[in-house]
Amino acid sequence: MVSISAPNSATSEQLVEGLSAPDSARVLDALAYATEAYGDKQTFAGRSALEFAIGVATTLAFLRSDAETRIAGLMFELTLLEPDTAADIEPRFGKQVCDLATGVRQLIRLRALTQAQHGGAGGRGKNAAQQAVAQVETLRKMLLAMASDMRVVLVRLAACVTTLRYFADLKLFNEMTREYGKETLDLYAPLANRLGIWQLKWELEDLSFRFIEPEAYKRIAKMLEEKRMMREGFVSSAILRLQTELASAGIQAEVFGRPKHIYSIWNKMRGKELDFTALYDVRAFRVIVADVKTCYTVLGVVHNIWTPIPKEFDDYISRPKPNGYQSLHTVVTAEDGRPLEVQIRTNEMHSFAEYGVAAHWRYKEEGGSNFAGQKYDEKIAWLRQLLAWKTEVADAVVGQEEIQREWVEKLKSATLDDRIFVMTPQARVLELPVGATPVDFAYHLHTDVGHRCRGAKVDGIMVPLNTQLKNGQTCEIITAKGAPGTAGPSRDWLSAGYAVSTRTRSKIRAWFHAIDMQETLAHGRALVEKSLQREGKTAVNLEALAQKLGFAKVDELFLSVGKDEFSLRHVEQALHDNGEVVVPEDAVLVGKSRASSVEQGAKSGVLVVGTEGLMTVLAKCCKPAPPDSIVGFVTRGKGVSIHRATCKNFEEMRAKAPERVIFTEWGSTGGHDTVYPVDIFILAGDRQGLLRDISEIFSREKINVIGVNTQSAKGQARMTFTAEISSTAQLLKALNVIKDVSGVLEARRS
Repeated sequence: MVSISAPNSATSEQLVEGLSAPDSARVLDALAYATEAYGDKQTFAGRSALEFAIGVATTLAFLRSDAETRIAGLMFELTLLEPDTAADIEPRFGKQVCDLATGVRQLIRLRALTQAQHGGAGGRGKNAAQQAVAQVETLRKMLLAMASDMRVVLVRLAACVTTLRYFADLKLFNEMTREYGKETLDLYAPLANRLGIWQLKWELEDLSFRFIEPEAYKRIAKMLEEKRMMREGFVSSAILRLQTELASAGIQAEVFGRPKHIYSIWNKMRGKELDFTALYDVRAFRVIVADVKTCYTVLGVVHNIWTPIPKEFDDYISRPKPNGYQSLHTVVTAEDGRPLEVQIRTNEMHSFAEYGVAAHWRYKEEGGSNFAGQKYDEKIAWLRQLLAWKTEVADAVVGQEEIQREWVEKLKSATLDDRIFVMTPQARVLELPVGATPVDFAYHLHTDVGHRCRGAKVDGIMVPLNTQLKNGQTCEIITAKGAPGTAGPSRDWLSAGYAVSTRTRSKIRAWFHAIDMQETLAHGRALVEKSLQREGKTAVNLEALAQKLGFAKVDELFLSVGKDEFSLRHVEQALHDNGEVVVPEDAVLVGKSRASSVEQGAKSGVLVVGTEGLMTVLAKCCKPAPPDSIVGFVTRGKGVSIHRATCKNFEEMRAKAPERVIFTEWGSTGGHDTVYPVDIFILAGDRQGLLRDISEIFSREKINVIGVNTQSAKGQARMTFTAEISSTAQLLKALNVIKDVSGVLEARRS
């Protein structure tokens, strides 16, 4: 099996392997240009910049990348060392190469930020560890979001592995190499894994592990070396036996040993608490065949030769991994009783497993048809979404058709294109929706920071708070001074493009809702206290009063009064009534009087016979309403009070001053929408849900209740409602229905 190795001096043949003649000429031209431009320049690690660039390009060539990617691998370090040279790249090598080199340069600049994250993650406890993991995952997504072309990430991965090889060749073990290894293991090896580039993934992990845990690396390497001769002898004999059986069955296959990866072995020993000799994949080989059908045929041959271990079989062909990986994995018990792992796949599966997304550029170039290109683009879009997932995804356990449907849904709901990644001055990365502003950024930092936000700097420059942020920018929030909670947001933030995030808008609304509630609470408290002063009951226990009125807390009473949902008349009655005033838990909320009610100043619709323009007031003692027979009584300073003809108060007033009686009748000046307040008395047997049932009737008959008073004594409920009606016919209809309610003994107008 071919493996990636670091060349001491790359040849032109290596750089152009697999390319067409025109593309080969372009790569060689780039090599000549790079040789002259780099001269004796060095990288940050002290290595020859030209040697480094050739190493990157050679790795990209081995990964079967296209000519543009290889040229970008040669050029990006030059744009870092001498930014002015970027202007010469596009005219000579094309816009694609220039964009790739620029994209890699942006990712390289993130190194300082990622290092700050690793260095600043020294918190304690589980929460700090979780935050560090989440932040690293956000950085991974940021890396991809800043790379509009997937090949940018590919070049960055090649640069990482080239640098680590250099450290390994020189046997450099210091703080710099340890930090570089940790950064690679946290950020870039997972990206290579998600892209399916196993060749780079394993090498990045092994080299990083070598610098992070040198003692553990040496210990496992020593164990592998000690058993190497015995292991290789056994694997060779097993391969020979399988090849013989396959040849007898007429199956053409390529069988070879699988390389051992130290980091993977260490992970399994640590995670499963296994001894080195108990690991399944220490002894392993692969079988490569022509088609899928033959894969399963070979599986049958393998299980016929050796005894399979049932729980160690994985069919990644019918159920591929989320990153597209396909293969049959089985573990069998060999002749010596120890496990042996066998992987079976087709040539195409093997190519994808080794080179992942990198191999698709070759497929796209050779495909020719629009269909092939479209299928390629869909796979790339899907892989881009995989990189946007917040955590490592689990293996799929659904059928092939289900997976294809999920691919389509994932493509429709790709997440990278609608997210941006913005940093704090301390290099913390926040994930925000596209179009997010500094206000959104502030609220994602902390709710109190959002409330106190008064200004912002983006990349060190003051900007308006409705400025749209972009990927990779650094945002600093300027807050109002004072204690938390003393400053608040502006209502304009909800309507003038300051808040894009749903999370931000909900927090701003919550702030103003809390303010409104406080104002309503204060207003209700003032009304209740004023009523207590008027009644001379300022020493009353407010908590006891609230509970007597059916409220759990006194603040609930204040809020209900402040919203005009609870009448102060109930409070006044409770102060003077020794009996219990009950407001059931299912009580109807008393509504506000309508604007067209005569109680709110609407015209009463009363015509005073023989007099025009005279002010009329409906008497509150009898509350007349059309078509009641009415009479008028001239008052001192309040115009004519209108009473029902049967009103007892009117009879007493007429007896004392008959000359002030005036004849009246209902006119049409009130309009069709005018309503009149009337009192309704109901006597019923007390039971659960009584008030609710009566309230539903009022609601069904479209009668607005503006006041309610209920008393319960000796198993009977006495209820008085003040309701707004348009006519007595409407009232009579409602009363007839109320009389049919279970337990109602009497229902009448009072």
